[in-house]
Amino acid sequence: MKSLTTDGLRKSLSFKKKLFSVFNHILTTEQISDARHSLGVTEFVEMPDKLKQIWKQIPADSESISRYLDPLKKWILANAAKEDIILVQGDFGATYLMVEFAFKHGLIPVYSTTYRQAAESVQPDGRLKTEHIFKHQMFRKYGS
Repeated sequence: MKSLTTDGLRKSLSFKKKLFSVFNHILTTEQISDARHSLGVTEFVEMPDKLKQIWKQIPADSESISRYLDPLKKWILANAAKEDIILVQGDFGATYLMVEFAFKHGLIPVYSTTYRQAAESVQPDGRLKTEHIFKHQMFRKYGS
């Protein structure tokens, strides 16, 4: 009897690989397409609104945010399977903790790399206005 590789086993079981978005923005069509092709994602899972608010408002005045992230961690544990993808970008400390959490639980943490264009202009009142345009390039695994 022939042994199956992990990829072969996944295909034979109609494996569904999910991408969980722990991210402050909506995924672009380009990111969705890239995730399907480069990461093998078959399903995209957005955080519930309550968790999006937690992720968007990481307290800037708290020395420790680990417990603050517990609701996100519980949601991921309840819905993710080993080797699912977690797209994590945001507050540096919160991102670090969530990436560490993903590795600990056999999940694959990634981030989106972008090509950036910036234009700066001095306003009549002396303030500096900066406009950024981001274009998705690829997903990169943390630790690579």
